[in-house]
Amino acid sequence: MRVILAPMEGVVDDHMRDILSAINPFDLVVTEFVRVVNQLLPEKVFYKLCPELLNNGQTPTGTPVRVQLLGQEPEWMAQNAIRAIELGSNGVDANFGCPAKTVNKSKGGAVLLQYPDNIYNIVKAMRDAVPNEQPVTAKIRLGYEDKSLFMENALAVYEAGATELAIHARSKTDGYKPPAYWEYITEVRKRLPIPVIANGEIWNTADAQRCMDVTGCDSVMIGRGAISLPNLGDTIKTGAAPYTWLETLTLLMNYTEKELNGRKSDYYPSRIKQWFSYLNRQYPEADALFRELRVFKTTEDIVKVLLHAHKNIR
Repeated sequence: MRVILAPMEGVVDDHMRDILSAINPFDLVVTEFVRVVNQLLPEKVFYKLCPELLNNGQTPTGTPVRVQLLGQEPEWMAQNAIRAIELGSNGVDANFGCPAKTVNKSKGGAVLLQYPDNIYNIVKAMRDAVPNEQPVTAKIRLGYEDKSLFMENALAVYEAGATELAIHARSKTDGYKPPAYWEYITEVRKRLPIPVIANGEIWNTADAQRCMDVTGCDSVMIGRGAISLPNLGDTIKTGAAPYTWLETLTLLMNYTEKELNGRKSDYYPSRIKQWFSYLNRQYPEADALFRELRVFKTTEDIVKVLLHAHKNIR
């Protein structure tokens, strides 16, 4: 059984990967996507999105990190895949699931699910370029406006030579609204001889078990659930108890320290409020604290609120 931390644009950056991989036995974490258009990107772009490349492609606690690429031109995706591998990425992943309008307008992400041949060409070019011993993987949704091409897209990824396939069990139109349609993953898993990873609506251990029971997959990828319950991966893999609110608030303070000492300190207020929007699902205390801090706009004021809350709960 494997538990993989999903790529989440604007959410799971290197600080979050560091924090979460330190408390969860993830088998792999995947980066936010590197946007590929019509050039071989400079090394600094990869290091900015994935500073773990400077640590042998691992988080500080040793979890393997895989760079994800998003683009529509096979040649440039292949060249940038090679660069990611040469810089130390543990394999390379192709994004065919991003639902963002700006990305889809430029023919990247989920919009490609309308064109299985394009998906095949992109994955094939990456596979041909990357050394055989390195994984070439892909993440898809079930479709764009509907799910009619779900199997064609899955087969395109497999026939192009991908090592494994992660499936977010919704279409682009479904967005993130429940439910997740795990039964579609079941069909793909039965058809494809490569590993299939199930993703979507996994918020707790029971969800993970139901997902594996329905799909027959032995690997799950967790995204929003991992932000809502910080040690979700540990609860799934080892049966650990879910974090208490005190443990989660302590984690928030650790994250705060990393953010304030890092390059994104200017964005701290929006980032911490974003995290609270996920924590609200798991912890009633998070909702109450968010109501208190959401009126503040400066880092200093927000940190004061968090410190006060942390001190009082202890």
